[in-house]
Amino acid sequence: MAKKIEKKITGFSVAKPQDAATEVVTAEETEAANIEHMNEHVSRPEMLVGATYKIKPPMADHALYITVNDIVLNPDTDHEIRRPYEVFINSKNMDHYQWVVALTRVVSAVFRKGGDVTFLVEELKAVFDPKGGYFKGGGRFMPSLVAEIGEAIETHMITIGLLQPEVLGEAQREILHEKQKDYEARKGETSRDGEFPPSAQLCMKCHTKAVILMDGCVTCLNCGDSKCG
Repeated sequence: MAKKIEKKITGFSVAKPQDAATEVVTAEETEAANIEHMNEHVSRPEMLVGATYKIKPPMADHALYITVNDIVLNPDTDHEIRRPYEVFINSKNMDHYQWVVALTRVVSAVFRKGGDVTFLVEELKAVFDPKGGYFKGGGRFMPSLVAEIGEAIETHMITIGLLQPEVLGEAQREILHEKQKDYEARKGETSRDGEFPPSAQLCMKCHTKAVILMDGCVTCLNCGDSKCG
């Protein structure tokens, strides 16, 4: 198809096949360069969205409230992502004030640094109290107060899609439920909905009192971990 040139010709060049590919790569590189990633230079907006989680250790007189605020990067685009930006911990109990302030500042600094911050969850959950841990409702064992703070941050990361939860399949959950009913019938025990048999032992994998011994197999009714003798 002929095209009429109405402007003065000032130069010319022969287009090569690779030029079109170069233009595509350049466009992709330009788009990638415009994507905002989390780093310490990202300025804090006037308003952040977040969530507050309440934890109440049995040995404490007052609850702790963990607030995690998030920043939304690349809003209204295909690259929109929500990342944790800062954390605050509040309580009427002033006994832990110093280390609580230190913990919130360090965790917030790691959040703002960017990159993969999910490692914080395992680091916090691995902290053990030399005086011993405690059990939450449902038989969930917490090795320390710091570990429970780490679990609250993990819950938040799962909520915003930064972590994927380990979820049992429907068929496996049904098998474990039937095994629990059979075990309780044999032992003459009764547990409330959502709880495990009173005689269940602690699972070293998921730290929940949900391990039973039946038909020669040690099975965790919470995570499904099983070993047969």
